[in-house]
Amino acid sequence: MRDDMHKKAIFLVEDNPDDEELTLRALKKNNIANEVIVARDGAEALDYMFGEGKYAGRNVHDLPALILLDLKLPKVSGLEVLQRLRADPRTVMVPVVILTSSREERDLVAGYRRGTNSYIHKPVDFDQFTEAVRQLSRYWLLLNELPSGNKDVT
Repeated sequence: MRDDMHKKAIFLVEDNPDDEELTLRALKKNNIANEVIVARDGAEALDYMFGEGKYAGRNVHDLPALILLDLKLPKVSGLEVLQRLRADPRTVMVPVVILTSSREERDLVAGYRRGTNSYIHKPVDFDQFTEAVRQLSRYWLLLNELPSGNKDVT
């Protein structure tokens, strides 16, 4: 894994404790050593990303390498979280993977319209889920190239 991405955290936004545990186990099984920060609702996710609420004073320039975002969240929906992330120049380039149990076509379309980088349906089987996490981690943390920093390159 590239050192710069290996050091950065994965931000998991998931309200279901079972799915949270499943994701953490899948990351561990795949030897993904990145710190995992968890938010359990959309409002907490936005507070973390923008250094507000209980995260006031957090260095908002210390961005995660990857955000794994559920859609069906309490307080603020995953789609609204995604829209707010894409509307802010500080977070517009952070890779966001929607990781959801929703198979609704409208959710898929809405996710891409709001700027998700990828949309993955959570497999029910643990081995399939572990393989999906391995592949997405390999791609987003190892293979994918991002601009350095948050500089506007236009």
